[in-house]
Amino acid sequence: MTHIIKRKGHKQEFDERKVYASVYAACLSAHVLQEEAENISNLVSREVKKWIEGKQEVPADHISKQAGDELEHLNKEAAFMYKTHRDIS
Repeated sequence: MTHIIKRKGHKQEFDERKVYASVYAACLSAHVLQEEAENISNLVSREVKKWIEGKQEVPADHISKQAGDELEHLNKEAAFMYKTHRDIS
C-alpha cells in the first residue's frame, strides 16, 4: 500500500479516485465533452497508479506532476487547467 505525503506533512493512503476526480474536473473546466473527460481521466489515473506501484511513500506534489504530465499528452488545455489549479484548503 502506497502512502501519500500531503503538503502539510500528514500521510494518507493513495486513492486513484482522487486523481480521476481532479483530472475530470480539469477536463470539464477546459470544455472537454463528458465522455472524453471520462476516458482521459481513466487513462491518467491508471497511468499514475502504475507509476506509484511498489513505492512505499510518494509526495503529493510528485503525483500531481505525474498526472499533469500524463494529461499533457492527451489534452493540453485540460493539462493547463490541472497544473494551474491549487487547492487552498
